[in-house]
Amino acid sequence: MKTIQHWINGSPATGTSRQTAPVFNPATGQEQARVALAGAAEVDAAVTAAATAFETWSQSSLTQRTQVMFAFRQLLVEHEEELGRIISAEHGKTVDDARGEITRGREVVEFACGLGDVLKGSFSDQVSRGVDVHNFRQPLGVVAGITPFNFPAMVPLWMHPIAIATGNTFILKPSERDPSAANFVAELYQKAGLPDGVFNVVHGGKDAVDAILTRPGIEAVSFVGSTPIAKYVHQTATAHGKRVQALGGAKNHAVVLPDADLDFAANHITAGAYGSAGERCMAVSVAVAVGEAADALVEVLQRKAREVKVGPGDQPGTEMGPLITKAAQERVENAVGTAHAQGATVVVDGRGLKVDGHEDGFFTGPTLLDHVTTEMDAYKEELFGPVLAIVRADTLDEAIDLINANPYGNGTALFTASGEAARRFQRNIKVGMIGINVPVPVPMSYYSFGGWKDSLIGDSPIHGPEGIRFYTRPKVVTTRWPQPTQQLAAGFNFPTSN
Repeated sequence: MKTIQHWINGSPATGTSRQTAPVFNPATGQEQARVALAGAAEVDAAVTAAATAFETWSQSSLTQRTQVMFAFRQLLVEHEEELGRIISAEHGKTVDDARGEITRGREVVEFACGLGDVLKGSFSDQVSRGVDVHNFRQPLGVVAGITPFNFPAMVPLWMHPIAIATGNTFILKPSERDPSAANFVAELYQKAGLPDGVFNVVHGGKDAVDAILTRPGIEAVSFVGSTPIAKYVHQTATAHGKRVQALGGAKNHAVVLPDADLDFAANHITAGAYGSAGERCMAVSVAVAVGEAADALVEVLQRKAREVKVGPGDQPGTEMGPLITKAAQERVENAVGTAHAQGATVVVDGRGLKVDGHEDGFFTGPTLLDHVTTEMDAYKEELFGPVLAIVRADTLDEAIDLINANPYGNGTALFTASGEAARRFQRNIKVGMIGINVPVPVPMSYYSFGGWKDSLIGDSPIHGPEGIRFYTRPKVVTTRWPQPTQQLAAGFNFPTSN
């Protein structure tokens, strides 16, 4: 059986650890490969390679770095179909969905191609007699990314293009559940002309994560995953002197007002809830039906949920694939049973779904729950599956209060025809990313991605301007060039600009 290796210093690396983990095809339920699991030794090797590469890469010209990014971007375009099928085979999402995540990740590469303007410093002439001041930003050194299974291409692409284009070297620890995309991207970087050691991949579980968080020589860590692990990453890495980006979980609400176009809202909420089998940190997991919109919305959502085509991700016409693992399938289906026991109405039940020819796949159909309350587990927990909960509210203000009381603050959306309602919502809601008639408001690459409250641990969002700031640090230089014959007395008082 194929074993997926690490990628260190420009080539596959077996490492010294003998531990491996299974990689499944979620559509068939069958093990299709093994992945090597790194320990401290493999992380040490990657850090050593990255530190050596940093010595020259950090001194390369901005032109050289952006030329590599332009070439890398083109290779992503040319190999989109192949990479999409690799993702689909290990994650389970449809190939179309995988191509979509590659496109969104490629947008960050395009942002990195234009860093020449973003990295420009400033200059102040004659701040004192014969004294000028200017500033610029420099890379940190070796940085690392720890990324989740649900977007094996896009989320790492939110990190490493900006880190590398600003002159850092990078170590990626992807999810061991779908590891092949990371190695494929490493090969594309090499074809684009990136020097060996600038981009490295170590696969593994907690041992690899802990080695990254504690190992000297890694200056910063970027993380996307669940909130408990985000808190652990932030606490551990900062205690070891590292900068940390730590993006956590979510419970994203879509509010539907009575004046909204219900077919439009239901179409987009259905896609936002069940796309990628709900395994998105920006998935719509709660629909807040306001006032008289509730019964009609549930009726339309019920019809839409039953129309979703579930099947293998590589099969034409499939709209939703399986969950990532058997354990994920069981967890989601158990949560539906708990919701029913706690008083929710199961309007559409996706449990026990069998797909012809793929009976052992990890499939769960779209599930719609009505009359969910904020005390129920189905509301409080991030289910990370194809389950949409309907919560009813009397007014928009009640809906806003409900969302603001939730511990998460990643994304939210409002469906309405009222500009006044939209403005009130976007100003009063305590959530980092907001959509108005847009169900999944992921910002473009030249903005930054990050939520509020328990969805962002610390204060460092990802990509865009915040990504530039995270992977660089500023220097301010004050200069004086006196004439050879000029004698300037030095004062013992604190210097001023007089």
